[in-house]
Amino acid sequence: MDDAVLDNYILAGKIAAKILREGETRIRIGTSYLEVVESIESRVAEEGAGLAFPLNLSLNEDAAHDTGSVGDDRVFARGDVAKLDLGVHINGYIADTATTVDLGSNSLLVEASYQALEHAIKTVRPGVSVGDVGAAIQYEIESRGYRPVSNLTGHGLDRFVIHRPPTIPNVRVTGGVILEEGMVFAIEPFASTGSGRVGEKTKKEIYQQISNKPVRVPSARAVLEHIRDRRGLPFARRWLPDKKSDIALPGLVRTQHLHVYPVLADIAGSLVSQHEHTLIVTGDGCIVTTR
Repeated sequence: MDDAVLDNYILAGKIAAKILREGETRIRIGTSYLEVVESIESRVAEEGAGLAFPLNLSLNEDAAHDTGSVGDDRVFARGDVAKLDLGVHINGYIADTATTVDLGSNSLLVEASYQALEHAIKTVRPGVSVGDVGAAIQYEIESRGYRPVSNLTGHGLDRFVIHRPPTIPNVRVTGGVILEEGMVFAIEPFASTGSGRVGEKTKKEIYQQISNKPVRVPSARAVLEHIRDRRGLPFARRWLPDKKSDIALPGLVRTQHLHVYPVLADIAGSLVSQHEHTLIVTGDGCIVTTR
């Protein structure tokens, strides 16, 4: 990794950390969900950066992939556990970070994912396996009486790429990738009061282009043209210019031009917390870009 690339990662991390801290203060009982999402996303452009993906703001049993929709009338309620997951990029180099805002009495649940992340970071250095990182996460969450979400993981990052190897598990696994100097990845523990596994809901707000094959339908072509500048990074349904574009989405998923990210949730009535940082492995440890 040369100095210019490192500088981009570091700057993206600083901007993401700053905006995430600001975003936490906006989540209050009675506040508009959509206004919070749009205000945080707009701050990224104001700071001279790009959104690596639509802001994820997932409530209660929903663990990931929820974001605002057109006409979204939700407001934050007492007792909500809100996961705020932000991705920022500079010239395609990504910082991915998340925190949890508790509007109820769930401080121990929030502490579980926070301490899991902190413990995991302390394990990171060349020669350590991802299984050892997962073991650190699992220990901190289970020691507080919760379940780590076993089918959600951290992930490698690259230029304009939000998911690539290595996969960073949230539970102990045998073996796995050995960390090497220069690797860039996000660690993101999830702690749950539920089953510790998530499934797909019907709600779908986030999509990603995965093919450049030509399309014939005008509304489908319009969608692909509208998202061309994303360079393969995810986008939100609410970013599309009109209803025709919105209607074209299912067809583009069927033809494998787009990948869709359904909202992921644990069992109804459960609560999930999340924390996340982006790391770069160094010769003797790591740099956390998103502190």
